[in-house]
Amino acid sequence: MELKAVRLTIPENGNIIVGQSHFIKTVEDIYEAMMNTSPHLQFGIAFNEASGDCLTRWDGNDDELTQNAIRNASEIAAGHVFVVALRNGFPINVLGRIQAVPEVVNIYCATANPVELIVAETEQGRGVLGVIDGSSPKGVETESHVRQRVELLQKFGYKR
Repeated sequence: MELKAVRLTIPENGNIIVGQSHFIKTVEDIYEAMMNTSPHLQFGIAFNEASGDCLTRWDGNDDELTQNAIRNASEIAAGHVFVVALRNGFPINVLGRIQAVPEVVNIYCATANPVELIVAETEQGRGVLGVIDGSSPKGVETESHVRQRVELLQKFGYKR
């Protein structure tokens, strides 16, 4: 077995969601979940099929984000893994809907941070073992940091 760190490409001013699913219908169902969350979301979806033709299946409503999802899924190259690249919304807005998709097994990450997936490769194929999302903590927040956090949440409309 060989372990690899696969660095993903975050779309400019966007986020990605990486998860595991189990059926070819994943692309259609995640597409519907995204569209039913907000008509303003821009997104692309890619899903690595793990049997049959073993293709990277894709859909989306934005060509650039769809290409980003396809590139990331292809770099991961693990079966039954999906990638969603999105803008004009945050993962918090869609994660509940995605997790409710019957085919979705697991969410590995939802982030705008630099991210690496730790992938194991065997003779059979590849699988995701874990995620390195962003950087390690550099300390504990102070009162000033708390104010900045609250101001940021207010800016995004999540806090009054």
